[in-house]
Amino acid sequence: MPEEPVDAKFPIIDDIDRVIHEPARLVIMSHLYVLDRADFLFLKQQTGMTWGNLSSHITKLENAGYVEVIKKFVDRKPYTLIQLTQSGRQAFEQYQRQMRHMFEGI
Repeated sequence: MPEEPVDAKFPIIDDIDRVIHEPARLVIMSHLYVLDRADFLFLKQQTGMTWGNLSSHITKLENAGYVEVIKKFVDRKPYTLIQLTQSGRQAFEQYQRQMRHMFEGI
């Protein structure tokens, strides 16, 4: 009986969303999926990222249309809220389905 090719045993992950799949952005998206929105300081504390690193990843998510950044002043201090967009929520749900499918195939 011929052996099955190794590739046939593992699902193809080429279509996994690389914007979300990056570990730091996956953590951000996971928090926002559960909370709907969070302020920048909360995300910084929860992720352990630096200000610049977190800002960079949020910018990438914003450029992909996955998050909306809302900036305002509260008591004359800058306050930044980040929330998932509808397309961000859908992309994260699709990512979850793809990952579950991938692991079911192992």
